[in-house]
This record gives sequence, structure tokens and C-alpha cells, in this order.
Amino acid sequence: MHERRFNREIERLRDPERIARLEVERVVNLTTENLIEVKTVLDIGTGSGLFAEQFAKKGLLVTGLDANPEMLPIAQQYVPSGVFQEGIAEKLPFLDSTFDLVFMGLLLHETDEVLTALKEAHRVVLKRLAILEWPDKEQTFGPPREDRLSVARIKSLTKQAGFKKISQIGLENFVLYLLEQ
Repeated sequence: MHERRFNREIERLRDPERIARLEVERVVNLTTENLIEVKTVLDIGTGSGLFAEQFAKKGLLVTGLDANPEMLPIAQQYVPSGVFQEGIAEKLPFLDSTFDLVFMGLLLHETDEVLTALKEAHRVVLKRLAILEWPDKEQTFGPPREDRLSVARIKSLTKQAGFKKISQIGLENFVLYLLEQ
């Protein structure tokens, strides 16, 4: 279970080159754009809290979830006001409609059951699910192409999970999907 989860050195998650490649601030701004009264965010697969930290800087109440318990104290250091706990995307330990925004940063392709993870996100989100994923093409970094999700597959699965509106934004190195209830 979760054999593809990130287990390499935590320091690599905060490498300046990686942070620049991820366009963290831009992604968070796009993710929260045009959302009215957003107060809470769930960062699934929070890792070292890179995106959680940026959400907190925007004044959001951050909850982070990660399958790797070693990540949680690191994320807590960067986001002292955040709440971080161990868990998996396919079985979120939260009540229905708990978060205004749910964010999955480079996580969906690593889940064991993509549709189940999307259904769980749909269950706990009130306004928007944002998914940052690898494009379906070869790159000199990131997972092999066969581990990446195509746009068609993501759109099909998100509809099956109950999302009615999906838009995608092509970034320099990634694709950002914004899904509404």
C-alpha cells in the first residue's frame, strides 16, 4: 500500500530549484482566485508543508495530511499555526463538507485508488478541489510517463467522483486542475 509515496530526503522537497519549478506562490494564487470567503484548506500529501506554508501566508487555516509521518513535524515547523496529521487520500479522517478548499499537490498519481481519493476529496470539500499534477508527457524530471495521469483520465474520474465543473491551467512544468461542486 502506498509504495509510490515520497520517501526520499526531506531536504529535496525544499530545494530552491524545485520550489521555483513548482511555482508555489502562483499555484496558490490561482487555486484561491475567485473563491469567496475561503477560510479553510486541506493540503492532502502536504509533505514538508511547502504549499501549506503559502496558504497560511494568505491567512487560511491550514490542515495538512500526509501518509508519511516523518513529514509532519517538518511541515509543522514551517506552518506553526497549521494542524498536521497522518492519513491517506483514499480515507480522509474528516467530516463531510469540512474544508472550503482541498489541495492535492503532485499527489493524485501516487494514490493507490485515484477514484476513491477523488470521491473522498469531493466529500470533504465545500467549494473547490485543486489538483496540481504532472503533464502527460516525458520530462527530464518527475515520474516516468506511465505513472502520470492524462487530462482525459483526470476529467473522466473527476466527473465520476461528482465534480460538475473542471478547468485546467497549463503551467510551465505542471497542470493545475480546478474542480467545483
